[in-house]
Amino acid sequence: MNDSSDKPLLEMIGISKSFGGVQALRDVDFSLYPGEIHGLVGENGAGKSTTMKIIAGVHHGYEGVMKIDGREVHFRSARDALDAGVGMVHQELSIVPDLTVAENVFLGVQPVTSFGTVDWGRMVRESREHLSRLGIDVDPRTTIGDLPIGLQQLIEIARVLSSGARIIILDEPTSALSPPEVERLFGMLRKLKADGKSIVFISHFLDDILSISDKVTIFRNGRKVLTAKVSEVDKRGVIENMIGAGHRGLEESYTGEIKLDTPFDAPVVMEADKISYERAFHDVSIKVRSGEVLGIYGFMGCGQLELARALFGKIRADGTITVAGKPLKLTRTSIAREEGIAFVPESRRAMLFHHEPLYKNMSISILERISKWLLKPSSERQIAERHIQNLRIRTPGPNQLLGNLSGGNQQKVALAKWLTHAPKVLILSEPTRGMDVGAKEDVVRIVRGLRNEGIAVVVVSTEPETVLSLADRILVMKRGEIVREFAGDTVSKDRLLEAA
Repeated sequence: MNDSSDKPLLEMIGISKSFGGVQALRDVDFSLYPGEIHGLVGENGAGKSTTMKIIAGVHHGYEGVMKIDGREVHFRSARDALDAGVGMVHQELSIVPDLTVAENVFLGVQPVTSFGTVDWGRMVRESREHLSRLGIDVDPRTTIGDLPIGLQQLIEIARVLSSGARIIILDEPTSALSPPEVERLFGMLRKLKADGKSIVFISHFLDDILSISDKVTIFRNGRKVLTAKVSEVDKRGVIENMIGAGHRGLEESYTGEIKLDTPFDAPVVMEADKISYERAFHDVSIKVRSGEVLGIYGFMGCGQLELARALFGKIRADGTITVAGKPLKLTRTSIAREEGIAFVPESRRAMLFHHEPLYKNMSISILERISKWLLKPSSERQIAERHIQNLRIRTPGPNQLLGNLSGGNQQKVALAKWLTHAPKVLILSEPTRGMDVGAKEDVVRIVRGLRNEGIAVVVVSTEPETVLSLADRILVMKRGEIVREFAGDTVSKDRLLEAA
């Protein structure tokens, strides 16, 4: 770290922030010094992204004081923050893929001639010089969408820098990068640090944080619990501070050792053999057995969400997928449904109709079984009433509009959609995301009931508590590969975090 200044470039004092009555941050202090790479870690919802979005001008209306160069600032927009020298590169890149590298570097601030037209020559020349100073060797006239994702990320950082940013916030910058691309990014960050730039590095990948950062700050439950030099902490110490002793709700049952009751002798229902999809995952092989819940855990961007879609035919993966001994070509989701595969995605909006009654949402996938020619609302309502009772859906009745239900009850409707005719394989993507404790416990009960009926269940999640509460066997994914299996043994949350 550059020690030329003992005064922070950025300082946050007593920052608190609420959203709709929910406290996201509580009395947070944070300092960033010139020429420093500062890592931020914490579980989902711990407060790290909210803190950075306040710095970047995305969130305002907070309590506390923020200073840059010792002067108090109040940003009302990302433009305000950028004008003060703060730029943020989000996990979802904001490049325009059909434009050239030069056009992306100068997006919104194109140089113009004396006639008021875009000065294309100057734009290409200056972008080449700017990229070269950062160690990026690429033709500025290249369409940026044709470049590898790692190079696109470096160019987006270059764009933020070209606007004059002294503070660069990177949100999960390595989640979609290969190891060589990660090293290339780290090389660029070291150059920026040597030039006196200050970098905040948010990541779930603790190895990356500990490799590149000078300091690390750990968030838990909306509070800052520790700031330390990286040389003074190790991975296990970081994990222990992230998890802490004070868990709430469902998590209380899953903070210690969990014994996995893996059904090794049950028949295999679904098997995927060395399947790959673009950059998301490669050479992944899994088996899921009758009466088994297979948990697939990993951080955001590790490839598990794409894997779930591939197992249902929403995206077409290379390799072989077999159900009940029958090789399948999952070129479309209708084939998966016909072969007994059901899928509940992480986004309820992707599969439910919020302005339709609850009973229509439940029956949409089985209308042809109820009647080949005519709609039969009375039959649909009877089916819905049975699911309402069995799944404990809190609603006045089957005619209630789905949009009037809570998120947890909507998730139960999403499950009910597939349960009138039990599938062979049920794939659940983030099944408890955004739910309260009671709704999570209901989902756990439902999934365990399906397992006991002999259904093979695959649960993919970025939440360790969800996987620990449901799974009989757990696979850990990291950067598109299966890196660890827990089966027939004990497992804990910290061991999952260490493996990922």
